[in-house]
Amino acid sequence: MTGKQLGNKLGAWAFVRLQKWMERKTALQAEASGAKLGRMAFKLSKKHRARALENLTRAFPEKTEAERESIAIGVLEHFGRVMADFLRSHKRTQQEVLESTEVIGREHLTEALSRGRGIILISGHFGNWERMSHWISASGYPVSVVARDANDPQMNDLILELRHANGAKVIARGDAVRPILERLKANELVGILPDQNSGEIFVPFFGHPCGTVKGPGTLARRTGSPVLPVYCLRIGPARYRMVICEPLSPEEGFEPIEGMTRAINRSLEEQIRQFPDQYLWIHNRWKSAKSQGLVK
Repeated sequence: MTGKQLGNKLGAWAFVRLQKWMERKTALQAEASGAKLGRMAFKLSKKHRARALENLTRAFPEKTEAERESIAIGVLEHFGRVMADFLRSHKRTQQEVLESTEVIGREHLTEALSRGRGIILISGHFGNWERMSHWISASGYPVSVVARDANDPQMNDLILELRHANGAKVIARGDAVRPILERLKANELVGILPDQNSGEIFVPFFGHPCGTVKGPGTLARRTGSPVLPVYCLRIGPARYRMVICEPLSPEEGFEPIEGMTRAINRSLEEQIRQFPDQYLWIHNRWKSAKSQGLVK
């Protein structure tokens, strides 16, 4: 057995042990444990701490260093809670999800579906996107989510099992076009999180050029499907708010795909500014832009 294989095996073992531990807890207890793990990660991971502070300095230059550090700690706490909630997926019932979630803008979802072209649901690594797919499924909507496979097949199977428990179908990102088109043609919902680093196109995000995928804009152009931003925000202990926005239109003055990509980034930015500690600032979002000399 190679060192990598051993590492993968230990990682999967730890994942299962953590999952079983969280499944024995209530939603509130799991959140508390997740937040503790997040604070521990902030202290122990110099790399993620530094990246979060770098990104926050770029996005919020008007804030003080102390304010940005407070947000960064909140980020790790928040994603500790998200992880703990996701690990409870087998125990989390549809009733729990529906009763713990208030909804704003459901009429936008109903209207978009009435067009008969499916919906390209856009969100981000923001709030609790895993619970978002569970709410959509529990509310009776057929939904598929596009996700990158984990590097380790065993870990990938464990994560897929939890996502299936949430009621969502999963489309592997590496070969996604055909199944996405099939789901949209069947008037279903397809969820995409397009906010990870890419070199496809550079459009503004918090006032700086940012490498962003063109996929959602390309799909919208090809299919005529509405692009609907949806966000699941944590608003209190084990309490959430689903914000369903109006369908996006491409930003004027640009060709349609770039215009839609700009509109997607702008929508996500507007939500993050309200809840900055619920965004994944530990991701190297401007990596491609920095390598191209577009940002410092």
